[in-house]
Amino acid sequence: MCRWLAYSGTPIRLDELLYRPRHSLIDQSLHARLGVETTNGDGFGVGWYVADSMAEPALYRGTGPAWSDANLREIARSTTSPLFLAHVRASTGTPVQQTNCHPFRFQNWLWVHNGSIRDFALLKRDLVLAVDPELYPAMTGSTDSEVMFHLAVTYGLRDRPIAAVQRTAGLIESVGRAHGVPDPLQMTVATTDGDRIWCFRYSSEGRSRSLFYSTGISALRTLHPDREMLRGLSEETRLVVSEPLGELAGAWQPVPESSYGVIQKGDDELSRFEPSMP
Repeated sequence: MCRWLAYSGTPIRLDELLYRPRHSLIDQSLHARLGVETTNGDGFGVGWYVADSMAEPALYRGTGPAWSDANLREIARSTTSPLFLAHVRASTGTPVQQTNCHPFRFQNWLWVHNGSIRDFALLKRDLVLAVDPELYPAMTGSTDSEVMFHLAVTYGLRDRPIAAVQRTAGLIESVGRAHGVPDPLQMTVATTDGDRIWCFRYSSEGRSRSLFYSTGISALRTLHPDREMLRGLSEETRLVVSEPLGELAGAWQPVPESSYGVIQKGDDELSRFEPSMP
């Protein structure tokens, strides 16, 4: 379906993750190992924040394959950020157009999604009508992912992100049941306000798409004391990815089924995710 990554920590150039690792996100756009599709060439996007700022993030999206976009390479090698989301897309049926490429942005929030709403065309009307009318003009594309984002904003993403996504998932499953759609929701999601990152792994069928988080920097330094790249990273540095960017022993931990995590200053959180009715 898609591949994405979320990074928070010591400011780094975007290309350190998008291009340089052996199994970078750009490599995954051509050679995904754990995704439904091997190739994710139906567009891409990256959204990033300026250091020490929670202002509206910058956004660059394109409709071509990420591996061949020269402008993305130029931006990635010259842009430094402490927090960014990136996404390579494999369409589940909606058109390949810029407004359908992730990340989606609303004010200072970004959202990326891998997965789908089953039979979205059948459920779309009911779901869109549940979006706050004041948010409707902000929806410029046609994907299930963008509708999910605006439902989450409707249900309080800016104040209570976890509850908002739980309510979004609950609504989708309720509407799915009403229309006789089995197992309507499949999702791994990352969303951020520029300070914290919330990540979710859930599916109605209980077999969600792959998702991993990086091992703590202190533990990695102990495991790999000779790795120069680890010395310049703060203890707060963390990555969440659809699939590992490399094969460094002990570097990646699977996100448990039906769970959410919060990347934040101090201790991160990992807990169970359960949909709830709005």
